[in-house]
Amino acid sequence: MSTTSEWPLELVVADTDPLTAEISSLKLKAADGGPLPAFSGGAHIKFRVDLTDGAKDPVTLPGALRTPTRGERCYSLVNSDDQSGYYEIAVKREAAGAGGSRFMHALRTGEHVRAALPTNDFPLHDEPHEAVLMAGGIGITPILSMAKELSAKGAPYRLHYAARSPETMAYRTGISHLRGEQASLYFDYGDPARGMPLAEVIGQPAPNRHLYVCGPRPLIDAVVATARAQQWSAGHVHFELFGAPTPQAGNRPCRVVLQRSGLTLDVPAEKSILDAMIDAGLDPMFDCRRGECSVCAVRVLSGTPEHHDYALSDDDRDHEHLMCVCVSRAREGELVLDA
Repeated sequence: MSTTSEWPLELVVADTDPLTAEISSLKLKAADGGPLPAFSGGAHIKFRVDLTDGAKDPVTLPGALRTPTRGERCYSLVNSDDQSGYYEIAVKREAAGAGGSRFMHALRTGEHVRAALPTNDFPLHDEPHEAVLMAGGIGITPILSMAKELSAKGAPYRLHYAARSPETMAYRTGISHLRGEQASLYFDYGDPARGMPLAEVIGQPAPNRHLYVCGPRPLIDAVVATARAQQWSAGHVHFELFGAPTPQAGNRPCRVVLQRSGLTLDVPAEKSILDAMIDAGLDPMFDCRRGECSVCAVRVLSGTPEHHDYALSDDDRDHEHLMCVCVSRAREGELVLDA
């Protein structure tokens, strides 16, 4: 059972605003009218949500007819430039999701919701530097917060923001004053060839340049690969993925032998090795589920893994023979893992 200590913030919806057909912003204030904890650009806040087909939460939102299924969802805080007593987030409604975004979209002015304290796993680099900010779709939320913080400091940056069309681009009007030298907008209208020119945008590395990108996994993969090809240091490339990764189009079923556990798992294409281990009754260590943290990394004893993580170095993969089981799979045949 969740407790107040897990969700110390009781927030009330002060305002909602549809930004696009799928994305709405919410402004939230402290239910008791008090001040809210401060945060920095790139920070997010975790909400307790109800995943029961949009049913109201009987604890947080009185009037429910049935007990909800609890869950949690994280959303980036946008208003780093104006922390005068409210938090602003933007939520994209995911029709095929588990229900968290539907719950958030169903919130109305005056309704209450529980949240954890702000956390920043995607902060700006501490030292003065030139920032290249890149966003795709709803990934604009932490990137825009960073841009606002950098603007307030008078620090140099460029913002590059891509969406399918102007109608699907959240905060497009608000970003208009950054157009010109500091902001560039890109619309591909469904044709990737018309999208953001990554090599040109990323440019050449320099000791005082840092790259920040947030958006869907294909954008993150392409940016990281392009930066690596242009000899950027991994420590100067910062990114944040939204949500757990979806199965890759080329995923195939694979067989995994867990040597220490004495188990053999047949893992379907739509399931991760990590989830298969959990379903088999094991208790593996993991955290992000996105291949960013390497907490779930295990040693490969035989077989060839297909790596999809962002956390492991070439030495980790080639000499330590590690793989992140939350996102990586077998390239072909069978894997034997030290697990």
